Amino acid sequence: MTKIQQLEALLFVSGESGLTIQELATLTGSMIPAVNQSLTKLNQKYANDQDCALVILKSGDRVRLATKESLANTVSQYFEAPSSTGLSQASLEVLAIIAYNQPITRIEIDEIRGVQSSGTLNKLLLRQLITEAGRRKTPGRPKLYKTTDYFMDYFGLHDLSDLPPLPEAQTSEEEVTSGDLFMKRFNKQLNAEEK
Repeated sequence: MTKIQQLEALLFVSGESGLTIQELATLTGSMIPAVNQSLTKLNQKYANDQDCALVILKSGDRVRLATKESLANTVSQYFEAPSSTGLSQASLEVLAIIAYNQPITRIEIDEIRGVQSSGTLNKLLLRQLITEAGRRKTPGRPKLYKTTDYFMDYFGLHDLSDLPPLPEAQTSEEEVTSGDLFMKRFNKQLNAEEK
């Protein structure tokens, strides 16, 4: 595994927030000049490969992966298209986490799910099922998210207290898969929409 592969992987998993040069140096066990040199090489590789959709963006000390500007129309279609389709499993998971834990940050959502959620959050924001609810008064001032009135209408809820109670801690795998009342309610709503 090369340092360039490590940098690429770290930038990929860090999502839209990216990482600082210092963080990349620490995580790869490299010196800052070596990280800068590797990032330049990686960006040149992306620029020279006509079939590659990626580019590295630097803003001050922060670095992140993004798609090339020429793909802006394609990417925007991706974010607009889901509004005419049902909600994905990932969207339902993120909605459930937000509904039961609001207001909540993206990092907290990612920790609960175990995967990066920024793309799903963007889709839910576009569908107006969630909205930003200010910023947490902690270092970095991360954005907080909460559900919207449209979310309530979409799922036929009058108040957040109408959400089904979370199941108690489960003891068997079968109980875990069959016990998520909230997901059942979401799926029931989705099935009703398809008919």
